[in-house]
Amino acid sequence: MAGATPKLIKELREKSGAGMLDCKNALNECNGDIEESIKWLREQGLAKAAKKSGNVAAEGIVTIHVNDSFTKATMTEVNSQTDFVAKNEQFLNLTKGITEHVHNNNIVDAEALAVSTIDGQDFTTFLNEKIAVIGENLVARKVINVEGTVVNGYVHMGKVGVILSAKCDDAAKEKTADLLKKVAMHAASMKPTCISYTDLSPEFIESENKAIIADIEKENEELVRLGKPLKNIPQFVSKQQLTQEAVAAATEEMKQELIAQGKPEKIIDNIVSGKIARWIEDNSQLDKAHALLSQTYVMDDSMTVEQAINACDASIEIVEYIRFELGEGIEKKEEDFAAEVAAQMGK
Repeated sequence: MAGATPKLIKELREKSGAGMLDCKNALNECNGDIEESIKWLREQGLAKAAKKSGNVAAEGIVTIHVNDSFTKATMTEVNSQTDFVAKNEQFLNLTKGITEHVHNNNIVDAEALAVSTIDGQDFTTFLNEKIAVIGENLVARKVINVEGTVVNGYVHMGKVGVILSAKCDDAAKEKTADLLKKVAMHAASMKPTCISYTDLSPEFIESENKAIIADIEKENEELVRLGKPLKNIPQFVSKQQLTQEAVAAATEEMKQELIAQGKPEKIIDNIVSGKIARWIEDNSQLDKAHALLSQTYVMDDSMTVEQAINACDASIEIVEYIRFELGEGIEKKEEDFAAEVAAQMGK
């Protein structure tokens, strides 16, 4: 049987997805037998994939799939080595297929994905074949399925993905799905680490309390040098620390200051009310940085996320929050470009 011909190369490319040169070599090795050539390409591909598996894959894409009833959402992060491949149509179709596979089979994490079966193959073999065709190491690094009364999500430019799940009144599911999409957009931008300030650990609060105060004191040293007004140094950084006793003590101190200033007694309570609200805000900076509900809502900076949710008047309670950021936690290898070129030239 003849080896590679233009017609056979075209047929093999369409069936395998491999490059033209690889198809030509396969056909020559297998005397033009298409099925044997596909087998040869798979074997060669697995060998190539093994070589590429050590390469750092820190680019890629975050993908979300939400079902039509907004009761289940799936998010995956699939990594490639370069941003160029991450924008390739083959790669985008691959990630879409992986996300749908995770969604349809209720796959809970990357470990479960690795031992699953997709398109009649074990997932590792399936991915290795894609590595051989695409030409870069690929890693299905993160996957998650979230189910609930109402679930929705948002992906920003394929780089950051957020899924939120909420409980709500039965009649408000559509309204809640729309709100969750907007709050997910907020979370993608503002990077909260938890839903509520009550989720912050006491140890973390204590550590950050000291760090925030030290930072403000350092800033004030510079403001003194510049002759500018100083920033208030808070006693606390989270509402977790604002006990009834702490608020009562601050309220009494404010009252005494106003009395000493000679303010009329009948307006003191009104003044204190405004001052104590500002005091609480100044003494809960950590909540605004880390707790979703405490953050100023990016869609309307006159309110917090919690106030925006309450304004819907639908008994909405966010119960789950997941955020993926592309490449987060991956140690990227710093390349010495000159050394890399020299190595490739054998110098």
